[in-house]
Amino acid sequence: MDFYASIVRFFQEGGPFMYPIALVLAVGVAISIERWLFLAGAKISNRKAFDKLLPLLQKKDYRTILQFAQQSNAPITRIIAAGVAKLPHTQRRDEIEYAMEEGVMETLPRLEKRTQYLATLANIATLMGLLGTIIGLIAAFTAVANADPSEKASLLSQSISVAMNTTAFGLIAAIPLLLSHAVLQTKTTEIVDSLEMAGVKFLNMLSERKVVASQSRVSDKSA
Repeated sequence: MDFYASIVRFFQEGGPFMYPIALVLAVGVAISIERWLFLAGAKISNRKAFDKLLPLLQKKDYRTILQFAQQSNAPITRIIAAGVAKLPHTQRRDEIEYAMEEGVMETLPRLEKRTQYLATLANIATLMGLLGTIIGLIAAFTAVANADPSEKASLLSQSISVAMNTTAFGLIAAIPLLLSHAVLQTKTTEIVDSLEMAGVKFLNMLSERKVVASQSRVSDKSA
């Protein structure tokens, strides 16, 4: 109970700038939770989708792959489908790879959406904390200037301690937001790497089939 009372007193003594900093922190926490759930869901859906796509790729059932891509929301299905849709027009590896890279570029904004706001909110919280402290110090020195000389030291120390609360709270809000930004960026990079790896596997499977097909034609001619 004393800990809760200390938090309430710390917040109340910080002045009016504590409220916008708290709002920034609340918005940042909401974005962090939403992005974490979205990225975790995307990672799970990609894994499940690739497990379903792999046997279809091995059987060269491209029509079913395109149908599955229309029904699935997993980012990996759109990327594989982009490569499969290119097969009737060209068999060149680089052109199929470009089509899949375009799918990755279309998926990337959805994965990075709102994540960059966290770094901005962290900076805003820090700056608002400093601004609150500066304004508090200006008010403190103004009040001390008209106070009794014997009370100036006491009033000044109390006013400064209150003014510093906004800086402390700004840093308290900024640090977890920056950590959350770093974690979400790392998670996004992992998902993008997995998408690119899946694309490389698909291209390698196509290359292996071309080699097998060419070898079978050579053996037929020699026979």
